Amino acid sequence: MKPQKPRRREPKQPELFINRELSWLAFNQKVLEEATDPTVPLLERLKFATIFASNLDEFFMVRVAALKNAVIEGDVAPDHANLTPERQLALISEKAHEMVARLYETLTKEILPALRERGIGIAGLDALDHAQRAALSRHFRDEVLPALTPLAIDVSRPFPMLSSLSLNLALLLEPTEGEPEARLAVVQVPGRLRRLVRPLGGDATYAFLEDIIRAELGALFPGQKVLESAAFRIARDAEMDLDDEGGRDYLHAIEDELRKRRRAQVVRLEVEDRVSETLLPILRQRAAVEEQDVYRIKGPLDIRALYPLVELPALEDLRDAPAKPLATLEETEHESIFDVLDQRDVLLHHPYESFDPVITMVSRAAQDPDVLAIKQTLYRTSGDSPVVQALARAADAGKQVTVLVELMARFDESSNIRWAKSLEESGAHVIYGIRGYKTHAKICMVVRRTRQGIRRYVHLGTGNYNDKTARLYTDFGLMTSDREIGEDASAFFNSITGYSDPPRMKKLAMAPTALRERVMALIERERRRAEAGQAAEIRSKMNSLVDEDIIRALYGASSAGVKIQLNVRGICCLRPGVKGASENIEVISVVDRFLEHSRIFYFRNGGDEELYLSSADWMPRNLDRRIELLFPIESAECRAKVLLALDAMFQDNVKSRALQADGSYKRRKPGKGEEPFRAQAELFRLAKAALERARAQNSVTLEPLSAPAKA
Repeated sequence: MKPQKPRRREPKQPELFINRELSWLAFNQKVLEEATDPTVPLLERLKFATIFASNLDEFFMVRVAALKNAVIEGDVAPDHANLTPERQLALISEKAHEMVARLYETLTKEILPALRERGIGIAGLDALDHAQRAALSRHFRDEVLPALTPLAIDVSRPFPMLSSLSLNLALLLEPTEGEPEARLAVVQVPGRLRRLVRPLGGDATYAFLEDIIRAELGALFPGQKVLESAAFRIARDAEMDLDDEGGRDYLHAIEDELRKRRRAQVVRLEVEDRVSETLLPILRQRAAVEEQDVYRIKGPLDIRALYPLVELPALEDLRDAPAKPLATLEETEHESIFDVLDQRDVLLHHPYESFDPVITMVSRAAQDPDVLAIKQTLYRTSGDSPVVQALARAADAGKQVTVLVELMARFDESSNIRWAKSLEESGAHVIYGIRGYKTHAKICMVVRRTRQGIRRYVHLGTGNYNDKTARLYTDFGLMTSDREIGEDASAFFNSITGYSDPPRMKKLAMAPTALRERVMALIERERRRAEAGQAAEIRSKMNSLVDEDIIRALYGASSAGVKIQLNVRGICCLRPGVKGASENIEVISVVDRFLEHSRIFYFRNGGDEELYLSSADWMPRNLDRRIELLFPIESAECRAKVLLALDAMFQDNVKSRALQADGSYKRRKPGKGEEPFRAQAELFRLAKAALERARAQNSVTLEPLSAPAKA
């Protein structure tokens, strides 16, 4: 597969660009704001706190690790915002320390005390009564002690190779006779044991597992005096270093890289604030981290352990109102899904609408004797995915099943390897990635024999084939039997499974060969229309906007008078409101209960509007180093649904923030006389109303016949 030719580099203009890493931190700041917002239900605040912490873990293991590697390699080249890797690391450390301090202030002074008032407590062992302490001691003896391994550290026994994100206790033991210094030991808190332990089964008071272990250290070090203990946690470099070879060797290479993660360099050290100035330098030296990478935590480490509290039964007043995905197809339509697609396109908007029709399409294909083949890409999917199960059944039934599995879905690699191997065992033809590229396109094609001949049924999506995240992420999925899209889908699969050149497509655009070119051409067309005095407009929604060429093209269009509205959930390197460059560009970001994940691209085109959905963000990795797809939305009904969602994002004045020229975000609020408008709540309400109207129109009225009049 041949990518596009290298592009000409423009002179650096740092005043036009926001640093990528600082922009990501600004995104995570918005997540933190949801945790600190007192108007957000309490358990939702706790959920956002855990999401913020999890996001930050990944950021350090991937982005900070990459910057550290650049510094080690002597890279001093500035980015497009004129920041060197070393300067970026300093700014990241400053901002991240501020955010972590704010997180724990909110957690320990607001969220946890409020939960205690509702009977959900995290208690120190000193606050428990005798019976509760005795119950925890029994739990330690019976369930925990057998899993613990105390590790003494000295000249002959080096610092252990602790796994990334594991929780540990560092101990200082009293020196033995003749030794000048205290002795160091480490106890790893078992990751497979429940971290939140109920002292007694009847109430909702919990103790942390590390506190239980700390109280029972005498059982681990009999005859020794423990001078100090402090919980700590390390994050290691998790970025993979592969040469992207496809096939079996590639599979083995990924398995090897996963093992290497356990001994990669440490990029962050978190330690309880109680740690002494004697123990901390020892930990720093052993973990080989700089001072700016040490985070003294005033509260429990790794608050992801608190997430089970979010899912406690009852307490519904502490959560957002339930929003069960709507069943957009009737049961009879599920049973005849291919007949439905023969008549019309189906556009699904998750999580407002159920993911079930996608599962139905693959499941029906598995059992339909007229189906000849199923071809699909899989990136991230659930561990017990009904889609994977259906593909396995189809292969067992002798149908031709071809699945391109992208193994390098970060932090899901091990899971992907397991179910990919199981698919192979069922008889499916599994392709383990494409040499040099990550496959991020979301496409499924069913080839079926009909009375009119062979017909292709295609699903294209902005999100993954994951029935679980389809309840949490906002995404669109198009189901169609459009002939030209079907032909493009066949050409796409032929190009990635064989040796054919990248295809010339009629309706789809594929990265890395044509998608960038298509996007640039669409932006350029709007610029020309504006220069010709025509109304010109671009409205887009995506996760990230990083690509320098596209940003410069948007600046050019803005300068020509094109009205540009961008809804960018995460990273945005474009700087709005710059005189002479981006005065006509508005950038907003919505962070709410569902993760905004769909990619929508609208171009006014002089009134002959064009609307696209895509798996790709406007980032170099998506456009140049991944296999992605852009696809049009053409039916009037489907277009209206997408544009309704796009409009709602820009109307939001509750969960929306506007990006400022300095890279910060300002929360949008209802203006004078303006009603609050929360886009996600409104979209769910509208989806429900549309479903009720459709059912009312399709309802059957039974009217008894009267006797015929006598002649």
